[in-house]
Amino acid sequence: MNLKQARYICAIAREGSITAAAKKLYVSQPSLSQMLKQVEGELGVALFDRSVSPFQLTYAGEKYLQAANTILAANERLENQIQEIREENSGRLRLGISVQRAMQVLPLALPWFAVQFPHVTLEITERGSAHLEELVMKGEIDLALAALESVSPRLTYELIEEEVIGILAGKKSPLTGRYPSGAPVTLDMARDESFVSLKEGHSIRVVQDTLFRQYGLTPNVLLETDSLEVARRVALGTGSCMLCSNIYVDDLARQYGAFYPLKDYENHRHFYACYPQGEHLPRYAAGFIQIVSQVLSQKALAAGYQ
Repeated sequence: MNLKQARYICAIAREGSITAAAKKLYVSQPSLSQMLKQVEGELGVALFDRSVSPFQLTYAGEKYLQAANTILAANERLENQIQEIREENSGRLRLGISVQRAMQVLPLALPWFAVQFPHVTLEITERGSAHLEELVMKGEIDLALAALESVSPRLTYELIEEEVIGILAGKKSPLTGRYPSGAPVTLDMARDESFVSLKEGHSIRVVQDTLFRQYGLTPNVLLETDSLEVARRVALGTGSCMLCSNIYVDDLARQYGAFYPLKDYENHRHFYACYPQGEHLPRYAAGFIQIVSQVLSQKALAAGYQ
């Protein structure tokens, strides 16, 4: 059975005669009659009882019609899905993002994305920011949201949010006893502090290692972890320090610690959306970037008013 045969047999069953079906199909009666004879010849059984008017399906004809309707319905669904993909209303978005940014961004962005693009499947890959560019270039993900420097000629970068790098210190830290929260400091001013560090693969670890080398410091590392949230809570709870972005300074950090922007460091690693250079970005991927930008802007405004 092919689609043409399925449509023609269904039309004959619906119209009750070859003549009426031929008119509906805009084909000649002899060609439609020949097609029916060919199908019945291949099957070795009649599909219609032609002795009555309108034609009645035989038992074999009933089974054929059931299969034909199933095939035609499946084909229609497939055509609709392909059309949606062509119009970029459906598809799959493979997104790379760090765990901490996912916790911050996805609860805000996904409800809006699901409303605007209900037929798009989102697949999440969680990695440290330093690895996400590589995954985009390898084609393992379509889009990365990460703290990056926009330097690779193989990628397109769209700035979502600028970040300020500083020292987050718990209230028991000597640093908080000397300086009010928000005061710009140098890393050298925290030379004698204990630090909590993220492991290699995280964006802030790249900055941290660069600054420690610049000042010739070998910090006392209390803990090294893959989790920014664990690092934050340990630093706040033990009176230690850690390097982090201002975007992770929330109510918990303000209650139990202080944040000091680094006055001797010009940050070039900001929160970007990046994807392969020169490749078409589907409408739903561009929409996701726009939604993330909007919800983070609204979050920043709300924080500013509190």
